[in-house]
Amino acid sequence: MSPRQDRIAALKAIAKQRILVLDGSWGVMIQRQGLDEADYRGDRFVHHDGQLKGNNDLLCITRPDIIADLHDQYYAAGADISETNTFSATSIAQADYEMQDAVWDINLRGAQIAREAADRWTAKEPHKPRFVAGSIGPLNRMLSMSSDVNDPGARTVTFDQVYEAYREQVRALNEGGVDMYLIETITDTLNCKAAIKAILDLEDEGYEALPIWISGTITDRSGRTLSGQTVEAFWNSVKHAKPFAVGLNCALGAELMRPHIADLSRVADTLISAYPNAGLPNAFGQYDETPDETGHMLHEWAEAGIVNILGGCCGTTPDHIRHAADSVRGMKPRPVPERPVAMRLAGLEPFELA
Repeated sequence: MSPRQDRIAALKAIAKQRILVLDGSWGVMIQRQGLDEADYRGDRFVHHDGQLKGNNDLLCITRPDIIADLHDQYYAAGADISETNTFSATSIAQADYEMQDAVWDINLRGAQIAREAADRWTAKEPHKPRFVAGSIGPLNRMLSMSSDVNDPGARTVTFDQVYEAYREQVRALNEGGVDMYLIETITDTLNCKAAIKAILDLEDEGYEALPIWISGTITDRSGRTLSGQTVEAFWNSVKHAKPFAVGLNCALGAELMRPHIADLSRVADTLISAYPNAGLPNAFGQYDETPDETGHMLHEWAEAGIVNILGGCCGTTPDHIRHAADSVRGMKPRPVPERPVAMRLAGLEPFELA
């Protein structure tokens, strides 16, 4: 096997033994750096028209030292897996900054920086290997919902355009050395299916097959994604990809996310992941949930046997991840259930024909 396939085999073996820990928020940690426009431009984009500040993915090219340090902070806090800093690194999302031409380099460098950090920590602590998840975030365009309230059929992108955008990102992440793909913060399942197709098509064309990790987002107390699906319907829509893990992240804190994770744990015959926000944002857009509070709630999830991978999303820091890792150390992961064979379909609701 290749070195990467050896790492993937090790990852799957570890997942049977203990709960894996993912890193936390990248946005909040980058905001703390107090960066200015020059940091985002670097030497390469000094003459680019328009503002680049806020395009955090671009820092993979212009400030790789900051990105490498954040990987180190999360690995030091106890994370087994760290994400690439490529959440919005598609041609569709980067069009907001007119940075489509930089997409390949952002993803390639993001994967390489993360790979180098993971390899450093694995060499330093061989008893605790570190892994890299290629972050494939949502788009600012949706295939399932109209872009015009007066025209239900209106769309600003086609399926083929979304597919091509994800295909470029996936290729670069693969070549950069990630261990798995993380399609995350999914608000539109049809967008997610375009990403899945891009991954599977590239495998058919000879790219090394990597585990697929899928993480949806329940947007409010209704228990549905933004495109309207329940948790079980969402799972029925993506289970054909045979993902290494499926879960939820973002939008909700641990307290509000828990019942939806329990529902997913009941129906999904694969690993369950959860990385909630540090509570809900306050009036100033800040997150007040302390690392200890987050760790306490995630400990309860592990104790209830409903999770295999835990981490943090918006507002979480290396301290949150340290408390999460400490809180689940030595606890058994959720056993993956065997479900009876049945035809399971989904629209907004699930349908099962036994």
